[in-house]
Amino acid sequence: MKTWHYALMVFLGGCSLGILSTFVKLAYAAGYSMSEVTGSQVLVGTIIIWIVSFFIEKKKLHVLQTLKIVLAGIPMGLTGLLYYQSLQTLEASLAIICLFQFIWIGTLIEWIFYKKRPSSSKIISIVTLLSGSVLAAGFLGESIESISWQGATWGIFSAFTFSIFIFLSGVIDKEIPAIQKSVLLSTGGLLITFILFPPLFLVNLPTIVGIAPYGLILGVFGVVLPPLLFSIGMPHVGPGLGTILTASELPVAVIMSAIVLSEHISMHQWAGVALILGGIVVGNRKPSKS
Repeated sequence: MKTWHYALMVFLGGCSLGILSTFVKLAYAAGYSMSEVTGSQVLVGTIIIWIVSFFIEKKKLHVLQTLKIVLAGIPMGLTGLLYYQSLQTLEASLAIICLFQFIWIGTLIEWIFYKKRPSSSKIISIVTLLSGSVLAAGFLGESIESISWQGATWGIFSAFTFSIFIFLSGVIDKEIPAIQKSVLLSTGGLLITFILFPPLFLVNLPTIVGIAPYGLILGVFGVVLPPLLFSIGMPHVGPGLGTILTASELPVAVIMSAIVLSEHISMHQWAGVALILGGIVVGNRKPSKS
């Protein structure tokens, strides 16, 4: 598989995550709580990936290998919990800007662990992406007094956990088949979610039936596809470029809000989407040989 194919995998993983916010809003509007939404998401997604794994050839793992990958899935579960928590007290436009800080955090992690200084084109890309995120999220109309700093804190924490998950996806047991690895990562996310928020909704049949469609969509695009696509692509593109590619999340979130929720998207928000896509292109440019 060519390098751009791996980059496309990571890009599509980011697109999958961008779909989530729209359906989370729909689930909240239908009266479901954060624990019900996140619980159904991780449960349905983990069940699906486990079923798929029965049809693939798997590599025999030691107990410590299995445990290590399961633990690596914890940041994935925490990201959803922290981000959805931030949405309780923060406007979605501000929450996604907080989450979007994973762009520079991922590059910083790469610098610290790989001693790989970001190139000038990557720095330009990050600045472009962050500028585009401010525009695309409609942040310009917000006043500083309206910001919930508690919500912003949860959002920033979600950016750190997401960056850690992206980093671990690319460095842990690269030789393990992607689906097998995704099964264990998803299981780790499920465990931490149910430990922090016990799935009490499972004893209520009407709630199970009502939340099921949201759980299916959120499970596929939030639990099944991202770890699978990241497991395939991240080892080949690295966490620095990987975080830039996953910036596709925000443009997809904006477009989905316009199409599904019929939200008005202003011209400066569309300009922000264009900036983000441009930043991804700049970040993928190979440095010229001197």
